Amino acid sequence: MNKELIVFSNRHETMAAILEDDQVAEVFIERERQRGVVGNIYKGRVSKVLPGMQCAFVDIGLDRDAFLYVSDVIETVEDFDQLEAGDSEDNEPAEATRNDTKSNGKSDKSTKIEELLTAGQEILVQVVKEPLGTKGARITSHVTIPGRFLVFMPTVDQIGVSRRIDERKERNRLRGIVRKFREEHGFGGGVILRTAAGGRPEEDIVGDLRYFHQIWTETLQKTEKEHPPAVVHREENLVAKLLRDFLTNDFSAIRIDDREEYERTTRLIERIMPNLVSRVHHYEKDFPIFDEYGVQAEINKALRSKVWLKSGGYIVVNHTEALVAIDVNTGRYVGKKTGRLEDTIVKTNLEAVKEIVRQVRLRDLGGIIVLDFIDMEERKNRQKVAHALDQELRRDRSPSKAVQVSEFGLIVMTRKRVRQSLEGQFTAPCPYCSGSSAIKSTSTICYEILSEMRRIGDAFGGRAVLLRVNPDIARALEEEERAVLKELQQVIGPDLVVRPDMQLHHEQFDMMAM
Repeated sequence: MNKELIVFSNRHETMAAILEDDQVAEVFIERERQRGVVGNIYKGRVSKVLPGMQCAFVDIGLDRDAFLYVSDVIETVEDFDQLEAGDSEDNEPAEATRNDTKSNGKSDKSTKIEELLTAGQEILVQVVKEPLGTKGARITSHVTIPGRFLVFMPTVDQIGVSRRIDERKERNRLRGIVRKFREEHGFGGGVILRTAAGGRPEEDIVGDLRYFHQIWTETLQKTEKEHPPAVVHREENLVAKLLRDFLTNDFSAIRIDDREEYERTTRLIERIMPNLVSRVHHYEKDFPIFDEYGVQAEINKALRSKVWLKSGGYIVVNHTEALVAIDVNTGRYVGKKTGRLEDTIVKTNLEAVKEIVRQVRLRDLGGIIVLDFIDMEERKNRQKVAHALDQELRRDRSPSKAVQVSEFGLIVMTRKRVRQSLEGQFTAPCPYCSGSSAIKSTSTICYEILSEMRRIGDAFGGRAVLLRVNPDIARALEEEERAVLKELQQVIGPDLVVRPDMQLHHEQFDMMAM
């Protein structure tokens, strides 16, 4: 698969898109004033301990207190910088990321939260999930710092190697490099060697270890000096994180429109994958880079509920409080003249599978996702669509699981998400409908005005009355709801003045004596 990384950057925001075979697969955004907090390390203060929920809330300086579950607390949170260096030949976890390594070093499940933490206690924590909606950030005291080839875990004492590096000789070589560095520098903490470390020269591995040593030393120094709440280590910027986590030989090009970001990226790639430096390009056209490569158009489509398929069918993405529902429809696609209806339905569903997974990744949808495919009569066809979905989900980095629920084409899947969805980053709640996707009709508002006027009309004592309404309502009273206006004049008298006001919400109106 051919991949490209397209980066748009200015002083206010950085946006990046990953293209797979010229199709936009994922979009990332980082705004300077709203920079994400996942990966940041904070010196916080426990604000509340809840034994009934076996969790605690910690003030780390954000708008809302962060949530800390008992299994994410190390028992000696104040002494973790004294952990001894060690090694475990048996610890060989799968590909390491921040989210799948936090289980290492967990406290005993029988230990209660009230035995580990007290209100007012200072604690060092790392954010593992962004604040979403009304929920605060999810945090852990099991700190992990990812590098290009390694993941550093200062709260444990193990050396692990990705299972994808299966040659024993290579595994032993990599472990030996880490042991040697730790002995020479007195550097404690655990390390997991990622799949990307396989076959890399010693200087690459040591480079990551030096980086970890520097970062952790600085973090501990800041921890001693700062008063909570305070950030003591901030995650790298968006482009550096993407290159660190995703860059492989599959990327044929990295295109960046900002000169400073381009130079910074070039220096980073020279250090981590020098053979790919020639693939970094500075985009110098006046035409916006996201427009040039079709990214902006895909973002605009992803912010709409309806997405058309090439065949003429379409899918509809609906967000609710508890889940995301995605409905598949044949739309304009009616199949071939000689074909069966079942064949038309199966073809539409299979095409929808690819687009659904792409939209899930592009929009970064998470939680419970219900997929309502068009009903298929034959069991083999239902299985065919379910299998196609499983195959497409393998391209998704976020953990997900799909379960076929009914014979009517309903499939429920769950997907993990640690950052805000595309919709959450690019849109705000509608001031008219407050997120309900509906507002009262003009007729309803007119009748409400009449009802209210009948209720309080006598209070005006025959004086002239000024009725302020939204311009749409004023127009309706003059046209299709003119009968309502006549009744209002009967209640108040001929001295009723209707004044349109652009500043009023569609559903808002007020009346006062003149």
